[in-house]
Amino acid sequence: MSLLRRKSLESVTVHEEGRRLVRSLSWPHLIALGIGAIVGTGIYTLIGVGANLAGPAVLISFAIAGAVCACAALSYAELSTLMPAAGSAYTYSYTALGEMFAWIVGWSLILEYSLVVSTVAVGWSGYFVGFLEWVHSTLGWDIRLPAALSAGPHVENGMFNLPAVIITWVVAGGLMLGTKESATLNAILVVLKIVALAVFVAVALPAFDAANLQPFMPYGFAKSPDAEGVERGVMAAAAIIFFAFYGFDAISTAAEETRNPGRDLSIGIIGSMVGCTIIYMLVALAAIGAMSYAVFGSSAEPLALIMRQLGHPTAALVIGVVAIIALPTVLLAFLFGQSRVFFVMGRDGLLPRRLSAVNPRTGTPVATTLFSALLVSVLAGVARLDEIAALANAGTLAAFTAVGICLVVMRRRAPDHKRSFRTPLAWIVGPAAALGCIYLFISLPSSTQKYFLLWNAIGLAVYFLYSRRNAVIGR
Repeated sequence: MSLLRRKSLESVTVHEEGRRLVRSLSWPHLIALGIGAIVGTGIYTLIGVGANLAGPAVLISFAIAGAVCACAALSYAELSTLMPAAGSAYTYSYTALGEMFAWIVGWSLILEYSLVVSTVAVGWSGYFVGFLEWVHSTLGWDIRLPAALSAGPHVENGMFNLPAVIITWVVAGGLMLGTKESATLNAILVVLKIVALAVFVAVALPAFDAANLQPFMPYGFAKSPDAEGVERGVMAAAAIIFFAFYGFDAISTAAEETRNPGRDLSIGIIGSMVGCTIIYMLVALAAIGAMSYAVFGSSAEPLALIMRQLGHPTAALVIGVVAIIALPTVLLAFLFGQSRVFFVMGRDGLLPRRLSAVNPRTGTPVATTLFSALLVSVLAGVARLDEIAALANAGTLAAFTAVGICLVVMRRRAPDHKRSFRTPLAWIVGPAAALGCIYLFISLPSSTQKYFLLWNAIGLAVYFLYSRRNAVIGR
C-alpha cells in the first residue's frame, strides 16, 4: 500500500448515509465564528506574554504574524471552495499530498485544537478568578475559590484549574445541542467582545505616551536567550502571539455545514482575518503606548490591569466581565474545529469509525465532541498558559505550511477545476505562507520544537500500527 495514496477531488464531497453533516450555516455565521475564534486569549491575555518577550517591538511581532496568517488565509480561502468538505488542512493534504502527509497534518491539527481550547480555558479562568477577587474587594462577598482549585500545579498552592474545566464542558454541551444554535449565540457574544475592545482603545489611546515605546526593541529581532535562558526577541514573540491570529482555519472545518460554501467560505475566512488584524493593531498600539510593557507583561489579565492602573476601574470591570462572557466563543470555535477533524479522520478510517457517527436529531457529531471535551478539560486543569500556547502554535504552523504547499500543488494538478475563489498571486502567496510558517516554527522555543517532534513520532507509530491498514481508501 502506498504511503502517498490520495483522495480524488470528486470523492471529497461524497459521504455515506449517517456520516454526513447538516448544512445550516451562512456567511454571517462564518465571519462570527472566525472573529470569535481569532479575537480571544491572544489579545486579551497573550499580548502580555508577547510584550514580555519583545518589549514595545511586539507591535512588529503582531505585524509579522498577521502577514504570515494573511497568506495562509488566502490559501485556505481557495482550497476550502475547491474542496468544500470538513477536515480543513487534513482534507486538503489527503487530496494534494497523500495519506501520510494528511495524517501528519491531521495529527498536528489535533494538537493545535486540543491545546488552543486548553489555553483559552486557562485564560478565561484567569479573568474569572480576577472577577471573583473584584467582587470580594468591592462588595465584600467572599465567593473566591480555594487557591488549590484556581490554577494548575505550576502555580504556588495550585492543584487543579476547576473554572477552566467547567467552561470547557459548558461550551461542549452547547455544541452538542446544534450547530446553528451555537453559531447564533456565538455571533451575539462576538459583538460584545468587539465592544469591550473598543472601550479599551477609547480609554487607553488618549493616555498614549511615546516614552513607553523606549527602548523599542530591547531584546533584538531574532530569537536569542537572555541571561536567564529565556528566549526573547521580536521573532520569539511573533512565534507565540501567532496564536492570536489563527482561528480562520476553524471556518474551513465548517465547509460541510455551510449552505453555500462556494461563496460563504471565502467571505468568512478573509473577512474575519482582515477585521481582526485591524482590531489587533489598534489594541496593541493602545496597550503599549498607555503603559510600560514591564508593568503588564506578566499579568494574566493585561488589558484589565492597564485600565485599573490608568484609573478606570469601571472600564477594567467591563473588559473583565466581557472576557468572562465572550472568551468562550473561542472555545466554541476551536472545539467545533477539533471535533470536526476527529470526525473526518474517523470517517476516513484513520481513527476509530465510531467517532464519525452523527446524531440524527441534532445533526452534530456528539461522540467526537464528548471525546474532544474530555481531552482538553484534562489539559486545561493542569497546564501552563505559555507552554501550551507555544506547542499549539507548532501544530498550527505545520498545518499552515501544508496548506500553502497544497495551494500550489492543486494549481498544478487541477488547474481547470472550478474554484469559486482564486487566490491572487498564488505562486507567491502559497510559498510565502509555507516559508513564513517554517521561519516562525524555527523561532519557537527549542523545547517546544522537541515536544512537537515527539508528538509526531507518537503519531507516526499510531499511523503504521493502526491507521494505515484501517483506512477506508485502502478497502
